Amino acid sequence: MRSNVAVIIPALNEAESLAILLPQLAGLHLGQILVCDNGSTDATREVIEAHGATQVFEPIRGYGAACAAGIRALAPHSEIVAFMDADLSDDPSKIPALIAPIANGESDFVIGVRLPHLREPGSTTFPQRFANRLFPMLIKWGWGHAYSDLGPFRAIRRSSLTAIDMRDRAFGWTMEMQIRAVELGLRICEVPVPYRRRRAGTGKISSTIRGVWLAAYWITRTCLVLWLTKRRRLAHRRPS
Repeated sequence: MRSNVAVIIPALNEAESLAILLPQLAGLHLGQILVCDNGSTDATREVIEAHGATQVFEPIRGYGAACAAGIRALAPHSEIVAFMDADLSDDPSKIPALIAPIANGESDFVIGVRLPHLREPGSTTFPQRFANRLFPMLIKWGWGHAYSDLGPFRAIRRSSLTAIDMRDRAFGWTMEMQIRAVELGLRICEVPVPYRRRRAGTGKISSTIRGVWLAAYWITRTCLVLWLTKRRRLAHRRPS
């Protein structure tokens, strides 16, 4: 039963990719397919409507802003929330594997881990590979949990997502979720997933120097802010 599962897809000018992705998602019979249009100027809106998905419009640019808009649009019956990119890099057929540990009561938060042997050649750049080694290491040093990846393909229990109370509205979104999951003591697991090259459209981050540096800045900033405010949050959790 997947009627209680919602998938949130942030999208900016991804009409070509969504025309392929949305029919694949439709075959999974999920409760909600929310495409969060972050101010597209191409035919993204028309593609969403043509394939029966729900469009959530968020004009304020930012990966986190788009995801947050999707959360606000969740239906009451959506108990498990999956996140994936719109560019076909994530394989939608792996959504059942991501949600299974949550649906079975074994986990609260599942990360789709892009192991090296599962990455299609050319799917990641050197800065991406470097970041996916550096930032999990920072979480290990600061919070004691060893993540293998900061992959955007993930699933989380709705109640856990509410407890995290996501604040980031830029590229620090994935970092914040993973750090706060550790702080809240969520049951975390990792599921290996393939990672594919972009088939259509233009990359927003890895394909430009500006995009790479902006992503690195926001992820680093998010990590630093959460580290500096860590004691205050953990003290607030302790019973008086």
